[in-house]
Amino acid sequence: MRKEVLIGGFGGQGVILASVILGRAAAVYEGLYAVQTQAYGPESRGGASRAEVVISDEPIDYPKALAPDYAVLLSQQAYEKYLPLVKKGGIVIVEKDLVPNRNEELEKNFKVFAIPLTEIAEETTGLSLTMNILTLGLLVKLAGIVSEDSIEKAVLDSVPKGTENINLRALKKGFELGEKALKGEI
Repeated sequence: MRKEVLIGGFGGQGVILASVILGRAAAVYEGLYAVQTQAYGPESRGGASRAEVVISDEPIDYPKALAPDYAVLLSQQAYEKYLPLVKKGGIVIVEKDLVPNRNEELEKNFKVFAIPLTEIAEETTGLSLTMNILTLGLLVKLAGIVSEDSIEKAVLDSVPKGTENINLRALKKGFELGEKALKGEI
């Protein structure tokens, strides 16, 4: 089993942290092999940001995503650049409010969930910053690549001290959204 996840957005959205947490959940708490890679522009906020996580039950021979099974696309630029790379039939999560121009023809090749993630994070925790953790909850629920328990432990290990409760609230809201999406309610 080899699963590839691509997360794309812009600096300040927590793309890198989300990928690190996912890799930690897989490697530390699931006992799987995981490799996380990242690339971002010279600007720390606002520049393009991309992270990949490859998870496998065997040693990973190539650390980059070749045809992602799952993609989280949090900006128009990431959507345009990375959607064509996703494996046919893959699961794609789109930040609906930040990707206004969508390619419906191309999207027919995937299971696409377009949700206003930042707005929901802000409503849930009062902080748009928690959108990355909310999105991880959604991804885990939709993809099942790691357990909810493992991602919860990895979040608690990885977020700044004092923010654990607010991040857990965001994660659990992501699980709820994933449950609704699986039922076709989103």
